[in-house]
Amino acid sequence: MINITFKGGDVKAFENGTSLIEMAKSISEGLARVALAATVDGEVCGLDFIPQKDCAVNFLTFDDEDGRRTYRHTASHVLAQAVKRLYPTAKLAIGPAIDDGFYYDFEFDTSVTNSELDALEAEMKKIIKEDIPLVRAELPRQEAIKLMEEKGEDYKVELIKDLPEDAVISIYNQGDFTDLCAGPHLLSTGKLKAIKLQYTAGAYWRGNENNKMLTRIYGTAFPKKSDLDEYLERLEEAKKRDHNKLGRELELFTTVDSIGQGLPILLPKGAKIIQILQRFVEDHEDKHGWVRTKTPYMAKSDLYKISGHWDHYKDGMFVMGDEDKDKEVFALRPMTCPFQYQAYLNRMRSYRDLPLRYGETSTLFRNEASGEMHGLIRVRQFTISEGHLMCRPDQLEEEFKNCLEMAIYMLKTLGLYEDVSYRFSQWDPEDTEKYIGTKEQWDEAQDTMAKILDHLEIPYKVGIGEAAFYGPKLDIQIKNVFGKEDTLITIQIDQMLAEKFGMEYIDKDGSKKNPYIIHRTSIGCYERTLALLIEKYAGAFPAWLAPTQVKILPISDNYRDYADKLYYELKDKGFRVDLDDRSEKIGYKIREAQLEKVPYMIIAGEKEMNEGTVSVRSRKNGDLGTMTLDEFMTMLGKEVEDKII
Repeated sequence: MINITFKGGDVKAFENGTSLIEMAKSISEGLARVALAATVDGEVCGLDFIPQKDCAVNFLTFDDEDGRRTYRHTASHVLAQAVKRLYPTAKLAIGPAIDDGFYYDFEFDTSVTNSELDALEAEMKKIIKEDIPLVRAELPRQEAIKLMEEKGEDYKVELIKDLPEDAVISIYNQGDFTDLCAGPHLLSTGKLKAIKLQYTAGAYWRGNENNKMLTRIYGTAFPKKSDLDEYLERLEEAKKRDHNKLGRELELFTTVDSIGQGLPILLPKGAKIIQILQRFVEDHEDKHGWVRTKTPYMAKSDLYKISGHWDHYKDGMFVMGDEDKDKEVFALRPMTCPFQYQAYLNRMRSYRDLPLRYGETSTLFRNEASGEMHGLIRVRQFTISEGHLMCRPDQLEEEFKNCLEMAIYMLKTLGLYEDVSYRFSQWDPEDTEKYIGTKEQWDEAQDTMAKILDHLEIPYKVGIGEAAFYGPKLDIQIKNVFGKEDTLITIQIDQMLAEKFGMEYIDKDGSKKNPYIIHRTSIGCYERTLALLIEKYAGAFPAWLAPTQVKILPISDNYRDYADKLYYELKDKGFRVDLDDRSEKIGYKIREAQLEKVPYMIIAGEKEMNEGTVSVRSRKNGDLGTMTLDEFMTMLGKEVEDKII
């Protein structure tokens, strides 16, 4: 007999050989119907797993992340089986669950596009109806390689060969379909209920643009059709808010093939919003003790070799020259830190000089893979509110707290804070070549940061392998309208680069010490922030951010002089105003201004001209009635000054 402790502390004894699904049934029929997987001593397992010792079990439903992933991972295998039925020569690559669904990558010898998805989805539904069991088996490495070679699955063979010689390989048999997979899975295909294939895309094998381009098929799955329908409705709404579509329609930015991917052109309206954000950030930073630097866009490779970027980040840099041929090789900067350190090194520092806070609006360049480009979210040239803070150990927590508070203030002011989460990004001790420094240095840095985060009561999740190569970081994560998570703001603790660059200060006792460095952004990448704001507000920006705050609409040419007078008075007071003097009907002008999502419209006609007033129309609240121009400017001025969202 073995004793199983269930979530909640209940303990029950079972005979050896009892599977998790049998345990679930013995506890509750209701649970048996909704359990998708389980954790056994913290490890996720399929319900066919049989515990061999006393352990703690937690059954997972679709409400649990690992439960959802098990459900959708099974759906990806059903997709793969459907593909092999309809396209027997297709080769399988990988098929994971993702946040809102799943995908599978295939190599086809014919074109498979969105038009083929209906047939594939119909075949998936047949497989689900057949209720085929998913049966796990384990093979020695060489046997697994032989099996996949016989099936002509080249990509699976490559994956197996990357595993250790003594690795035991797990496969899943699904009727006449076999796939290499670590699992876990549902017990049978019939456990799936509501599925939908969404679209196809190109994807390089292993994300490397030098490899073959595969066809990626995306889909999603839910236990109830109503949940699927609700999700698809949300997705349609998200498409309307997609910054890549809406930003172009509102003439905020564009891209040009002859310039290249990831190099957007900010049009006047988009450039104006970036200017507003930049002034807001710089003014706020200046009030909190940050001083400005202005550093070069490029440097010799020598600088990047000191910092470690040359060894750990060179593939992500734009390099000019060949080290084997040229005396000097330059590279565009991917980060500002090694440049700002030179400002610190300009003279010897005392403990009294610290903390020293350098801020810079930095244009950076990163050689992102072509397949990673997306509108303004991921680009190759971008501008960031970057800063580096040098401090003593006794100042570290307070300064970290101040950096975090500044970031939170920025996000709340922009209306983005409710959408964020925190990730404590740590190094991967199993892949130390990615990092500089010793295990002891990393343990110390991560322990220090953990204490600070816990003391500040930051609700973070841990991201192993997500640290910078020189230190751990707190990533403030945010999702776009499609649910894809990106990093918006980072705050990093670094105790290694100061030593590498010889950055020192004279302490109270006269000894020389290396300062701690905090790398941080206060609003992150301006382009990414703009993308998120477009999606958050569906292009209808708050008045303080709107590129055009007021549009003046004369009813006819007879009132053009009065409209001009209003225009210049508003302009003189610093408002962003536009005048629509076209010979069009007023209803048409109002509809146009609404489509452009201008916060306020001023209607100028005979009554307004004779009375010296304005008729005000709000984008949100409609007709606000007649008022004096001073009254309108006072109302709008307060809305802008208070940054009402």
